[in-house]
Amino acid sequence: MILYNTLGNKKGEFIPHTEGKVNMYTCGPTVYHYAHIGNLRTYIMEDVLEKYLRYAGYDVKRVMNITDVGHLSSDADTGEDKMLAGAKREHKSVLEIADFYTKAFFEDCKKLNIKTPDVIEPATQCIPEFIQMVDTLLKKGYAYEAGGNVYFDTSKLDEYYVFGNQNQDDLEVGVREDVSEDENKRNKTDFVLWFTKSKFDDQELKWESPWGYGYPGWHIECSAISIKHNGEYLDLHCGGVDNAFPHHTNEIAQSEAYLGHKWCSNWFHVTHLLDARGKMSKSKGGFLTVSLLEEKGYNPLVYRMFCLQSHYRKPLTFSFENLDNTATAYNKLLKKVSALSPQGEPSTEEAKPFIDTFKKNMDNDLNTSLGITSIYDVLKAKISDSTKLYLINDFDKVLGLDLVNQAKEMAEKAKSSIDTAKVEELIKKRTEARAKKDWATADIIRDELNAMNIVIKDTPDGITWSVK
Repeated sequence: MILYNTLGNKKGEFIPHTEGKVNMYTCGPTVYHYAHIGNLRTYIMEDVLEKYLRYAGYDVKRVMNITDVGHLSSDADTGEDKMLAGAKREHKSVLEIADFYTKAFFEDCKKLNIKTPDVIEPATQCIPEFIQMVDTLLKKGYAYEAGGNVYFDTSKLDEYYVFGNQNQDDLEVGVREDVSEDENKRNKTDFVLWFTKSKFDDQELKWESPWGYGYPGWHIECSAISIKHNGEYLDLHCGGVDNAFPHHTNEIAQSEAYLGHKWCSNWFHVTHLLDARGKMSKSKGGFLTVSLLEEKGYNPLVYRMFCLQSHYRKPLTFSFENLDNTATAYNKLLKKVSALSPQGEPSTEEAKPFIDTFKKNMDNDLNTSLGITSIYDVLKAKISDSTKLYLINDFDKVLGLDLVNQAKEMAEKAKSSIDTAKVEELIKKRTEARAKKDWATADIIRDELNAMNIVIKDTPDGITWSVK
């Protein structure tokens, strides 16, 4: 399998540390608000990647954190904790906010057919691991105390900008103009491992530590949670492209300083979802959620297909016109699937070339657009309906569009609005007319059924019918 690796900024063969096994980590949500559909594009593409790795035969262990403390509103280690901001907004406790929005996030994932990770770990459950990691970094000389906080000292590294496409100018862009510089830092790129002093004193969640009563920085949690559950060697770390710097850069710095060796070999970053205002984000207000799409009448799986039609490394522009086009394509696809009448067993000989093509496309840096094309190719092919249905189910293990079940539901819903007794009676009369070789009457009845949007199929086992 060939994947683009942000660490090196090029495509290369994906080779895990242990043959046949993949330790995978995905940055989870900061649960202070609903996830917007831009956030969820990343989780959809990570889900496809995990499912394809399993499809390809790997034993995958996927770990995800839940950020319920320590994520400040600025990547410059200043501003307000997002969890506290959410609590103030809704007049609830931080833990109440975390519980509500964690559940909301996984409800959205379920609607989008995103598999639940093998391990889900809230940051607030790993305080001892954070303290132990910070303590080790201090003892090894990679961290220092200043102003009551503990900082990682980036000057101790041979290389800090490990992704090769960041520099001092990028750092300046990443720091908000409305926050002051932290005077405790020895170097501009240093970052907080543990807070005891900050811009605000009303932080709700704090714990005892060797450095005072406080709470962890955002970056430390992903490193510690991944090492706790995936061990010292991580094969694949995923996230949005905006996490690459400084969050993932800082993860690499502290993890490799702590472990004393290379930590993660492959980095998978998904590019932004754009709307008319540019990158979709909560800070702009009026962001779109899965629930809002549902209120407007969209099946969440239409949004999943919308994301899969574009490559994960390309910016994707959202508009309701574009989503409408995808909804039309998805519904047409369901109708074609619902019209299949499988008879007998699928043919492995017929299926093999289609499976080979699907794997070839997905092996090439997860080309989901061509993955969807594989389904259309199957539907157009001169192979049995049984084989077509087998292949659609097989590819859907990866694409996650739930085509067969959704097609069945669509057909049942359409049938429920049809006068079934009348249809059955007309089919019976047509059968009798054909038996008498009264082709004119049989054609008239077929036309009448067609006017009712009824499609009939003559098969060796009898007549089947469906709604257009």
